[in-house]
Amino acid sequence: MSSIANKINQLSTASADFESELMGLLERDMLIADDVTRTVSDIIARVRKDGDQAVLSLTNLFDGFGAEAMSDLVIDVDQLQTALDSISDEQRQALTHAAERVRNYHEKQKQTSWQYQEADGSVYGQKVSPLERVGVYVPGGKANYPSSVLMLAIPAQVAGVKEIVATVPTPYGDDGKLVFAAAALAGVSKVFTVGGAQAVAALAYGTETIPRVDKITGPGNIYVTVAKKQVFGEVGIDMIAGPSELTIICDGQTNPDWIAMDLFSQAEHDEQAQSILITTSSEFLEAVKASIDSLLPDMERRDIIETSLLNRGIFILAEDMEKAAAVSNLIAPEHLEISVEDPESMLDFIDNAGAIFLGRYAAEALGDYCAGPSHVLPTSGTARFFSALGVYDFQKRSSILNCSAQGAHVLARTAGELARSEHLQAHALSAEYRLNPDLD
Repeated sequence: MSSIANKINQLSTASADFESELMGLLERDMLIADDVTRTVSDIIARVRKDGDQAVLSLTNLFDGFGAEAMSDLVIDVDQLQTALDSISDEQRQALTHAAERVRNYHEKQKQTSWQYQEADGSVYGQKVSPLERVGVYVPGGKANYPSSVLMLAIPAQVAGVKEIVATVPTPYGDDGKLVFAAAALAGVSKVFTVGGAQAVAALAYGTETIPRVDKITGPGNIYVTVAKKQVFGEVGIDMIAGPSELTIICDGQTNPDWIAMDLFSQAEHDEQAQSILITTSSEFLEAVKASIDSLLPDMERRDIIETSLLNRGIFILAEDMEKAAAVSNLIAPEHLEISVEDPESMLDFIDNAGAIFLGRYAAEALGDYCAGPSHVLPTSGTARFFSALGVYDFQKRSSILNCSAQGAHVLARTAGELARSEHLQAHALSAEYRLNPDLD
């Protein structure tokens, strides 16, 4: 049997062209075919014009569902609870445990309002308020993801969002019950079995049945991604999501089977997922290759894993751990495992990552399901400026200004001077009307 692992792209930081070679393999130009953009634009226009009728027609067309009315696409709170009651004890226990951990983690993220008072009696501060209604897009397609329901809806619930609306491509079989069960545990108000760009459009603009939301969160396929980009401004969005990705930094002392399986866990998402290993040990790299070749034949999603690794997998030999950290910052991965003896010592060198898993035991898969932090994370290098989804994504902040007479008197001269320099007379006069000579 020929080695699959030996066909995976391999780079060395010692190469003079390393950075350009790496960027070429990352393929993150985010180019979107014109036909996708046009298709999404047409879908959004149809939903805005025809509402429920368009959503129903497009859902039947793309998902082959055969719904006769919008009521066929609505799962209410009672039905969600029924789904929760119908799953096995083992499944309910796992979902409940995961939900508790996700909720506990995000409780610590809550931001609160604050104020301070100046000597003249003026008060300044910030009021933190939850969003009124949010939409969570739960991905589907190749599989159903009850874990994503928890990771999207629970932070919103903790933030105090009054109404959480979920859309999910039509679930199939018993796995669909798990999605609904998770929605019941996560405080979702209603689920619509609608996916794709039509779901995003319905959430952004509202239909007769699907309410308009203030913000849309959650990843999806290229059509969902483009739709979120196109409706941004009408509604808020969390981030622009691409294929899932994992980078591992390893000192060569972790069990190579563990590292191989961690790479598999990302690769099995889909053919475009990206798994990257950075190590300082060429001997360890060969051991991981041997593990890949040994373990791959027994994987249920072998074909997907193999395609992902061959197309987008990368092995990188780094000169030292500091260089490994620098490479990771260039990649800015969605998930970063630091599988070394003293992971805390490397943390200061890491600037760009969606989620950081420290130590040999912190498998990325634990974060996917139940560790606590949301698994909705920035991809495609956007960890340079996006953060992991959290409670703060479902809160808005309003500035508070309460000027005393003395405070307004002092500020008025500064404001007036700056306003006149910008040729905004009314601004200047508005401030200067608050001047009071008695306060000099």
